[in-house]
Amino acid sequence: MQNDTVINITSLKKIYDNGFKALNGVNLEISRGEIFALLGPNGAGKTTLISIVCGIVRPTSGTVVIGGYDNIQQYRQARTLVGLVPQELSTDAFETVWDTVSFSRGLFGKPAKPQYIEDLLKRLSLWDKKGEQIRYLSGGMKRRVMMAKALSHEPEILFLDEPTAGVDVELRKSMWAQVRSLRETGITIILTTHYIEEAQEMADRVGIINNGDLILTEDKNTLMRTMGKRKMIFILREELTAIPTGLSSYPLTLEKDENGGKLILTYDAESENDISDVLDNLKSNGIRPKDIYSHQSSLEEIFIKLVGTK
Repeated sequence: MQNDTVINITSLKKIYDNGFKALNGVNLEISRGEIFALLGPNGAGKTTLISIVCGIVRPTSGTVVIGGYDNIQQYRQARTLVGLVPQELSTDAFETVWDTVSFSRGLFGKPAKPQYIEDLLKRLSLWDKKGEQIRYLSGGMKRRVMMAKALSHEPEILFLDEPTAGVDVELRKSMWAQVRSLRETGITIILTTHYIEEAQEMADRVGIINNGDLILTEDKNTLMRTMGKRKMIFILREELTAIPTGLSSYPLTLEKDENGGKLILTYDAESENDISDVLDNLKSNGIRPKDIYSHQSSLEEIFIKLVGTK
C-alpha cells in the first residue's frame, strides 16, 4: 500500500435544519490503495460523512480534499475521482445492463470506451447479463450493476454504502472477493457496513463513528492486537467451587460450562505469565483439564465495547 493521502477530511461538521448534529468536527485521512471500513450504529453519521465527501450533501463547516481537489471549490475535478454505490438500489428498470453502465460513463463526460465496459462487466460477473433489462435481475445482480455504474468513469476511489445489505451470505462473500480484486487494480475503497464480519474480513484500517464523532481510527490488525482480548479456556474434569489459593497470583476466573454442571477456568493470555507455568501450577493444585482452547476477541466485541451497542 502506498502512503500518500488521497482523501483529507478536516474539521467536518454537519448540522441539519432541524438542529440534528450529524457530524461533530470529523478529521480523517484515507491512504491511496487501502480498504477503509467505517463502522457505527444506525444514525451514527456514516452515510452523512460519505454523502458530504461525494458532494451530495453540503457540510456546515470543514473541508474535504480529494486527490488534491477541494470537493466544493473544485467540485468537477474532485467528483470525477469518486464512484459511489449507495445503499438504496436505484437503476432504470427498463434499461439493459450495458446501456445503463455506458450511460453512466457518459454522464461524467467520458468518451465511449466499449472495451473498458466489457472488461468491467466481466470483472463483476455481469457479462452474460449485459443484454438483460435490469428489472429482470436478482437483488444481488442489481447491486453489482450499481457497482459497475459507479466504476464506469474509471474513478480512483470507490465508496460502498452498506454494499451487501439484503444480500445472502453466499453472494456477500462473492462480493467481498470482487471488492478485493478491485483494490488489486489500485482503487481506494471506503465502505460503511453494519456487518462487522465484513470489516474484519476485508478492511486494512477501521474507523468507528458514534453520535457524529469519529472515536477511533486504527489499522485493523493493530486494533485486534491491542484491544482484542485473548483467553486460554480450560474445560475441567471436576467441578470447582472456588479457585485454589495456590493459583491466586494468576488472572483466573471461573465460569459456568454451557453444557451443564462443569466449570470453565479462563486465563488471560495477554498477561506476562507463561502458559506452561500456569499448566504446571494447575497440575500441582490437583486440576487436570480435559480440554484446552484459546479465544480471540472479534472486531464485533471490540466495537460493542467502544460504542456500547450492537
